[in-house]
Amino acid sequence: MKNIPLLSIIVLSAVLTISCTTDEKTLKSAYQQKFLIGAAINTDISSGKDTASVRILQQHFNSVVAENCMKSGEIHPKEGRYYFDKADTFVQFAQDNGFTLIGHCLVWHSQAPRWFFTDENGNNVSRETLIERMREHITTVVTRYKGKIRGWDVVNEAVNDDGTLRNSKFLQIIGEDYLPLAYKFAHEADPDMELYYNDYSTAIPAKREGIVRLVKTVQDAGIKVTAIGMQSHVGIDYPDMAEYEKSIQAFIALGCRVNFTELDVNVLPQKSQSADVSANFDFDKVSKAMNPYSDALPDSVYRKFEQRYLDLFGLYLKYADNIDRVTLWGIADGNSWLNNFPFPRRTNYPLLFDRNYRAKPVVEKLIKLSTE
Repeated sequence: MKNIPLLSIIVLSAVLTISCTTDEKTLKSAYQQKFLIGAAINTDISSGKDTASVRILQQHFNSVVAENCMKSGEIHPKEGRYYFDKADTFVQFAQDNGFTLIGHCLVWHSQAPRWFFTDENGNNVSRETLIERMREHITTVVTRYKGKIRGWDVVNEAVNDDGTLRNSKFLQIIGEDYLPLAYKFAHEADPDMELYYNDYSTAIPAKREGIVRLVKTVQDAGIKVTAIGMQSHVGIDYPDMAEYEKSIQAFIALGCRVNFTELDVNVLPQKSQSADVSANFDFDKVSKAMNPYSDALPDSVYRKFEQRYLDLFGLYLKYADNIDRVTLWGIADGNSWLNNFPFPRRTNYPLLFDRNYRAKPVVEKLIKLSTE
């Protein structure tokens, strides 16, 4: 056998290493024929400050949604004053990196500016005034990003767990027709844009029925709801997967696509399955038993965490023909909102990348699952 010079061996080894790295499967490449893999990102990421998250985002994800900077309280905190700097930076970041953009959100009772509902004396405004304020806000925001954003969560979290409509200021002042009006204003501002409804705890049967009624109300007004977002803030032992699947089926039966919009898996004890951001507790008054894994996650709990993700993605693959997007609510554990909900200073492990921005073993298994 002819001897091969040492330098040639080194060069060949480097080429093979680069080739293996280039061909390595990522989440977005594994699921590219199924659905988009998205992530909610904060302003540290969209500004480029959090370089570790940017690296993971570029490698594994192909869709992004703004965690907070496009909500009405952020963009429109004062009457007649819009602050678009952070939202503009988010949109430019997404475009520069070739991500599919999702807008979140136009009408939401939480994180809405207080002035929106009151007059100069602090009294509720009239129905006509609130309708006009809602129309003006939706039109201004949607028009600014027209052609850049694939779709908007037009209305967010309008249904209670018992299926009734949330008694928000929108409902109190305008009435139930604020819902079709919001979708009408969004569609008029950008007729080519996809229109979504987004909510949590969608596997609860009564809430599922309430969401179906809401969407039918909008459809009866002649407006298409493109997709229903199932937020999927789930735990290792909730929700019941059979009920979760029934919700997928019910929403498809409406003629809607189904997206999974705020996915994370809570591994800590939780008094409620709700994702209502108003349901906070005082950390100092809560037993340390509610924050049991401050040093590390036990292997036995990690295995349950991993299996929950595999079960969820197995279900998403089953209905892939009706799904456009699966979006994680964050990238790495250290930045997850679940470290501060339902009370602050907890140590949670809900995402696919750990506090050191390393992929957890489940990532490789999810990639493999896509081909099975």
